[in-house]
Amino acid sequence: MERILLSYGSGGKQTAELIKNVFLKKMYSKELSMLEDSAVLKNKNQKFAFTTDSYVVNPIFFPGGDIGKLCICGTVNDISVSGARIYAISLGFIIEEGLELDILLKIVDSISETAKEADAKIVTGDTKVVEKGKVDKIFINTSGIGFFDYNLDFSYKNVKSGDLIIINGEIASHGISVINARNNFGISGDIKSDVAPLNGLIDSIKRIKGIRCIKDVTRGGLITAINEICESSLKGAIIEEESVPVSPSVNSACAVLGIDPLYVANEGKIIVVVSPESAVKVLSVMKKHKYGKKSKIVGKFVSDKNVMVKTLVGTTRIAPSFSGEQMPRIC
Repeated sequence: MERILLSYGSGGKQTAELIKNVFLKKMYSKELSMLEDSAVLKNKNQKFAFTTDSYVVNPIFFPGGDIGKLCICGTVNDISVSGARIYAISLGFIIEEGLELDILLKIVDSISETAKEADAKIVTGDTKVVEKGKVDKIFINTSGIGFFDYNLDFSYKNVKSGDLIIINGEIASHGISVINARNNFGISGDIKSDVAPLNGLIDSIKRIKGIRCIKDVTRGGLITAINEICESSLKGAIIEEESVPVSPSVNSACAVLGIDPLYVANEGKIIVVVSPESAVKVLSVMKKHKYGKKSKIVGKFVSDKNVMVKTLVGTTRIAPSFSGEQMPRIC
């Protein structure tokens, strides 16, 4: 009898198979079948975005962030990449019996501070406490809703051959920060999670003509995110490895651990897919924002349906979505 494995929650190939073979098969709707970061819904003249996520990161505190900051940023970013403006967030807490009240207060403070930065309201919630050993300290579920101020249509299906791919800075710091804190590897260097609310950055560019779509780059890393867009748009992509920004300390850590940074989770990174004519303008605006100073063009979409990486030594390799359980419990 087939059972659920950790790899089914990796955000890679097994996650996609689970969604398609179980959830979509039994609970199909047009909105769900889009498989984008938020569902875009319409009610008469109102257009809005809706998303939900659950956070089970281990450890709950890590360099650069914690589960509280993470849950707000993840929800804000999933709403914002649709082009909507974040409005309200719900919180559901599942707390292990015996959790120190001081820890809960730190998490709640972090939630409050991050929501304030993102200008998002916490409007409803729920709390459950379960017996010791039935949950790992604390799990948090969020839902978010956002409204469209402008008639924007950001969708993976808009992507065309020749469109350029921009990422807003150095990748892989979140995944390496969490795995180092979890396993006490003692990796040197100032490696901190990139977790951040990106709605301000997205607001600064979303009305520029030529943007096809924006995607949150989280589990499965940059390559898995690109593959998801390609599958929906029926396109391929070429990523220039030399152009992808990775900090020296993260790059060294990945080399020691035998991990490809292109597949490592992020929590403060987006990819912006834009027409060649608009790329320079979009890139210039992004670089003026505090969360986009190191933005770079890292590749382009092509008619061939494979995702390819042009390596540092000049060779080209096929880069499918991640398969396996490289980093479980990362968000």
